[in-house]
Amino acid sequence: MFIGKGNEIARRAFLQRTGQLAMMGTASSYALGLAGLSEAAAFSNAGGYKALVCVFLYGGNDHANTLIPFDATNYARYQTIRGTAGSEAANGIALARASLANTVLMPPSGQTLTDDITYAIAPTMPRLKALYDQGVMAPLLNVGPLLAPLTRAQYDAGVVPRPAKLFSHNDQQSTWQSSQPEGSRTGWGGRIGDLALTSNTNSMFTAINATGNAVFLSGQNAIPYQVSPSGATLFAPVQAGQVFGSATAAQTLSSLLRTGTGNVLAADYARFNDRSLQFGTFVNSALAGVTLNTSFGTGNRLADQLRVVARMIAARGSLGVTRQVFLVSLGGFDNHDGLIGTHDALLGQVDFAMDAFYKATVELGVAGNVTTFTASDFGRTLSSNGDGSDHGWGAHHFIVGGNVQGGRFYGRAPRVSLTSDDQVGQGRLLPAVSVDEFSATLATWFGVSSTELPLIAPNIARFASPNLGFMRAPATQAARKGGMI
Repeated sequence: MFIGKGNEIARRAFLQRTGQLAMMGTASSYALGLAGLSEAAAFSNAGGYKALVCVFLYGGNDHANTLIPFDATNYARYQTIRGTAGSEAANGIALARASLANTVLMPPSGQTLTDDITYAIAPTMPRLKALYDQGVMAPLLNVGPLLAPLTRAQYDAGVVPRPAKLFSHNDQQSTWQSSQPEGSRTGWGGRIGDLALTSNTNSMFTAINATGNAVFLSGQNAIPYQVSPSGATLFAPVQAGQVFGSATAAQTLSSLLRTGTGNVLAADYARFNDRSLQFGTFVNSALAGVTLNTSFGTGNRLADQLRVVARMIAARGSLGVTRQVFLVSLGGFDNHDGLIGTHDALLGQVDFAMDAFYKATVELGVAGNVTTFTASDFGRTLSSNGDGSDHGWGAHHFIVGGNVQGGRFYGRAPRVSLTSDDQVGQGRLLPAVSVDEFSATLATWFGVSSTELPLIAPNIARFASPNLGFMRAPATQAARKGGMI
């Protein structure tokens, strides 16, 4: 457990020691012992390995063609607003109802959604449909950044603060990942990593970035370790000790790569280079001992990233970790035009990759220890702009894992409307669930105590509950297939 509120000295000691450990992790041997840190041993009673994997969909995923109204009444509303793809209507971006018949997500007995809506998942996502039916995938409806609960009347009157720079790609990517617009220095994945550092013998492998640069994994002390689909990136000539046949040149290049300046970006670049040079061979040696039978296919960039995440998890013993946070991503979701076809194909890649990754966690015996979830810049307008949709706010997302209470919906389903009070114009959803509540629920499952949740989700105190209920309580986790180890 984390240090409780009643022991502020111990909590401060923990924060101080995390800083010391993180600084050691960038410049010392990878074998970092935990002697003397017992008073600040985060997650020490939480049991076993756990990982969070964020799948970020860059560009703003069109949620209305990801979870589609299927019942006759709500589908008719959806079709009237979006038109039928391939029709003469100017706004023809609705999927045909017949194409959805095999991917309907039936809510469990006793769960009734807004206006008795029934959803189908996109027809190119049959694997996530199967995971929903297995009870290991849950949709979270209408989630997005909020500073506090907000009604349409309050939004119109401007009497309750709202996130800054809504509908902007860069700012809302940052707000989703960090709770602040562009320019934030830490993300909530990195802040979870800060609290997990002392749980790992090798703290530099706490936050693992398998995609491009993003604020999500940056903490006050946690520094994301970058990997490629093939493993750690090596500076081969430097690590071989020869550049153009010269050992001196290799040493000089190594020094240049590791030397920062007063510039923040240059200092960060040097720090990342130093970590890569020091630990790249070690990481790849650990990965070399991993064999996965699960197929991740070829030609799917997201699947390639999730394959290396699975391999890193398989090598967790060699890497010396019990808590990890990962980031992977897929771009191309800014579909102002060409939505039909382009978007379907992207969702098919997400479907294949997330399913393969879940199967890999089952193969590794850690399905109950790993939780994967989607995120995106924002949702999109329900209305069509002619051939696509425009920037929105709230959206629907998915959570997958052996300890997800799947097979049911969470959050609140929005009405299929351009005029209802749960949207702010053109069908841009006013979020019913905040990213703070989403992150707090995941962090609680990960092992963060209630007293530390404000470090992860800074606005959480303004919301009724820090737990949305889509994760199983710790007492029931071990009983799940692929449970705690």
